[in-house]
Amino acid sequence: MRAVRLHAVGDLRVAEEPVPEAAREACGNGCPALAATLGRVRSVRLAAALDCCCVLAFVIIGRASHAKGETLPGIASTAWPFLAGLAAGWLAAWAWRRPLGLVPSGVAAWLGAVGLGMALRVVAGQGTAVAFIFVALAFLGLFLLGWRLVARWGPAAFGGVRR
Repeated sequence: MRAVRLHAVGDLRVAEEPVPEAAREACGNGCPALAATLGRVRSVRLAAALDCCCVLAFVIIGRASHAKGETLPGIASTAWPFLAGLAAGWLAAWAWRRPLGLVPSGVAAWLGAVGLGMALRVVAGQGTAVAFIFVALAFLGLFLLGWRLVARWGPAAFGGVRR
């Protein structure tokens, strides 16, 4: 059984995997800076993956509700504007610095995905009805901000430690 330490990353306490032997030898035993960096990298990857999953869920559910089919090229052609907008929101907010934060990371991801996503859809000739804009704002707001709220308040709600 390996010992695992807990440390804070953003608003969460996350389990830290043991530091590899070569890294431990390079910077001394315990090396908290390396452990914090590894934890931050994991948080950024998790946040980026969850954000992309939220956008893809929006696209797949939307395509299914309009009987457009769930072909990979169809999903990709619908998703790319929103994923590009999501990436722009991340860049604008420097979301990798605090990826689990509601503000500015979550709000920038949400507004980037919807705002730039809709603009790119117009440029690509895909169309944007007013009702679609409101549905995208509601769905992506609920999901992109929602998982961050769950990450922030979830541990306290389930008896865990909240910072």
